Amino acid sequence: MTPEAFIHKHIVAALVADGVPDVVARGGADEGVKHYHKLAQATKKGHCFDDCLREARLWVQFNCSKAERKPSRKRQPTSQIQLGLI
Repeated sequence: MTPEAFIHKHIVAALVADGVPDVVARGGADEGVKHYHKLAQATKKGHCFDDCLREARLWVQFNCSKAERKPSRKRQPTSQIQLGLI
């Protein structure tokens, strides 16, 4: 697996997990791979993928409306979680 294929595959998986439609996630992954080709050096050692994922998320943010994204599940406050009988 080439670095480009690795980045593309894992960016798509991360964006789909965030609730982005598959087609838009693939577009964001393409932008992440483009960023990888332009990248001379990562912001921190070992954070090249994180930089590419950040660029992909920015692309999705500006090219996908909130209505297209699935609403993320929010955590319930601890006061609303029912505890078992003691």
